[in-house]
This record gives sequence, C-alpha cells and structure tokens, in this order.
Amino acid sequence: MKRMKLPSISLLLLLAFALVTLPRQDANAKRLSFIRDAEIENTIRLYASPLLEAAGIPPQSVNILLVQDNTLNAFVAKGLNIFIHTGLLQQSKNAGEVIGVLAHEIGHIAGGHLARTGDAIGDAQARTLLGYVLGGAAVLAGRGDVGAAVIAGGQHAGLASFLSYSRAQESAADQAAMRFLDDTHQSAQGLRDFMAQLEDQELLSPDRQDPYMRTHPVTRTRIQGIEEHLSSSNYSRNPFSPEYDYWHGRMVAKLNAFIHPTGRTLRTYKETDLSLTSRYARSIAFYRKRQLDQALPLIDGLIEENQADPYFQELKGQMLFENGRIGEAIIPYEKAKELLPGNPLILIDLARAQIEMNDPALLQPAIDNLKQALTIEPNSPFAWRQLAIAAGKSGQTGLVAVALAEEAYLLGRKSEALHHIGKAEQMLPRGSREWLRLQDIKAQIEHWKE
Repeated sequence: MKRMKLPSISLLLLLAFALVTLPRQDANAKRLSFIRDAEIENTIRLYASPLLEAAGIPPQSVNILLVQDNTLNAFVAKGLNIFIHTGLLQQSKNAGEVIGVLAHEIGHIAGGHLARTGDAIGDAQARTLLGYVLGGAAVLAGRGDVGAAVIAGGQHAGLASFLSYSRAQESAADQAAMRFLDDTHQSAQGLRDFMAQLEDQELLSPDRQDPYMRTHPVTRTRIQGIEEHLSSSNYSRNPFSPEYDYWHGRMVAKLNAFIHPTGRTLRTYKETDLSLTSRYARSIAFYRKRQLDQALPLIDGLIEENQADPYFQELKGQMLFENGRIGEAIIPYEKAKELLPGNPLILIDLARAQIEMNDPALLQPAIDNLKQALTIEPNSPFAWRQLAIAAGKSGQTGLVAVALAEEAYLLGRKSEALHHIGKAEQMLPRGSREWLRLQDIKAQIEHWKE
C-alpha cells in the first residue's frame, strides 16, 4: 500500500472534515476535533482511576476523550465518557487542577446528571462519533498519537445548551467531588484554583467566556463552598504525588509541542534547558520541522535515560515511520509494545508499519496485533480497515469481508455493511464466532432509524 505522508497537526486540523452531523443550533458552530495519544490518555486515567473507584464506578468502564480545542472545557456525555479540551490541560498549572476538574465531572456521572442528554445525540450519530473517537487512529492520518491522530467528530452541536447543568447539579457535583477527593486523601485546592481562574469570566459576554463557564456556571457561592471544605478537610494541605506532577509536566510539554507552532515551542523550551520536558518538546518540534538530524538525538537521549518508558519509543517509531524509514520504525514500536503490552494505539501503529513493509512474513504478526487491539477497542474503523488490508494481502478473504463489514457498520453505512456481511456469510462456518457477530450487526442495523 502506498505510504501516506502525514502533515503536521496544524495542517491536519485544517483538513478535518465533518463525519457526523449533530443537532445544530448555530450556523457558526465549530467542529469538534479529537486526538488520540496513549501517554496523555494514561496520564488522565492515572488521575481519574482513584476518584472513579471512590465513586463506585469501574475505571475500565469510562472512556477518556481528548478534544483538540484551546479553550477551557471538560464535560461528560452519552454514557461513561469524559471529554477534556486540550486547552484545559495546557493551561492547568499543576496536576491538582486537572484532578479537581475530573473529580467534579465524575460527580456529574455519579449524580446521574447525564440522563437528560441521552436523546440529544441520536444513537446512530453517537455510535459513529464514538467509533471514530475511540478508534485506534485517525481517518485522515491513520495514526494513534497526538501528533497525527486528529479527526472531526461532527459539527459542534450547541453543546453549551444540552450539556449545561443547573446550579443544583453543579452544587451536587462539587459536593461529590470534595467527597471523592477526601476519600482518596487528596486536596480540593486544585478545584478551588481552577474555579477561581474562571470566576473573572462572569463579567464577560457569553461569546467571550470559556465553554466551561457557560456549561458549568461558576458562582462565588460555589467557590466559597469549596473554601469552607478546604478549611475543615484533613487533606487540604496534602501535596499531590510527585509522580502526578511529573506526568503533568510531560503532558503539557507534549501538547504544546504538537499544537503550538514549532517556532513558539523552540522559544519556550530553550536549548539551554536540559530538563526532560524541554528535550521532549524540542524533539517533537524538530520532528515536525522534518529535521530528524536534530530530533532523533534528543529522543535517543531520552530513551537511553528512561529505558522502561514506552512513550519515547513510540514517538521514535512515529518519527521514523513518517519519514519513510518504516523498517527502522518497527524496532521502537516493538519495544513500546513490550514495555506497554496491550495498548491498542501502539498495537495499531506497529501493525500499520508491518503492513507497509510489504513483507509476507510480517502480515500475520500485523493481523495478530490488530486483532488484539480490536479486542480492547472494537469501535475503531481505522483498525478494521487495516485488518482488511492485511487479511487481503495474506489471502484471508473471509476475514476481509468481516473487517469491512465491521468498518462499514461503525461508519453507519447500512447497505455497505450488509453487502460485506452477505459475502462473509458465504465463507464463514455457520455458528462460528465471527458468523454470530455478523448476525448481531445485522439485527442492530435493522433497528437503525432511516
């Protein structure tokens, strides 16, 4: 298959197109663009998991979704899905602020405040949106990391209207957040600092306020409630784990380096700054400038110092792959897989590189990697497409039909899905696992709204 040369993240954002049309109230409504990144998603999970457990919610049941937008916002919607704007992460001063926001959003989930939004997004539209968002890579770029995995998840559907919460719900979510923070022996200071950051926006016109302010009205009463909790809680002075701040620094540096212009990144993270975050950001900036002679030594140095870190290996694989050095890219991707087994984004990236090598000996390993990724994230149209390509090259025609049927189903393409299901049924043993899965898809398609 011809290798796809990938533009920078900024260009990908310009190329993003609407995949799903959500209910629309504003002709100027903007699109939602989503990114995938194993490191950032796992950092958010590190923060969220103790809070979810305190709320009685299994952490593995919750999806973390990153919206590429420079405004401050976070919200929960359509089941157990937490949406976080990259702008909120980039502008957060420490891990405590992010944790405070997560605790509040988890308070909305625990309080059942999502039920009324259930009909705001149609089932078929939501399935398609989440299929792309939860997929292992972007449709445009086909990659599973922040540097390239940018997709359009549909036009902004007046989210401020159907994701806005009442004052009673906001107060209830605050109370729940403070309870979860206490239960995990964490301070609510970060939540208070984040709310105070938004307080001044009350005087701005709505179109100038950050979305979080519009969907989660911040009042002096709410802030006073958090301050009263801080004055009485036994954990208010507890410092956050150094590990949390370590990952927060990496997350912010990575987002800045991929989203900001490269010149700005190199001015912010100066060559004289030899910290891990500075070298990380500069390696990304040079890679985006196609200057591998400067990018690779930086990432190699980080790998040498952090040999158990999968994310530096993953980034090196991306650098090499996107510059046509596919055979070399497989080595760090394999190492990343070894260091972070079972991560679907790394598995898909590795499989794609294996397929691009056009080596018959690598096709079955690619298929195995994709199948493993899809057991974890079955809603990835891109992964199903890659599986179809690998299966086609290896002559597994039944698997091709199955993969194309799954892809079409996730994309909401009814007739195309039924066509591939029909082909697969002729090749699969009746009653096999794949055959039964296709019967489930057919039954669900029959209930789609025309």
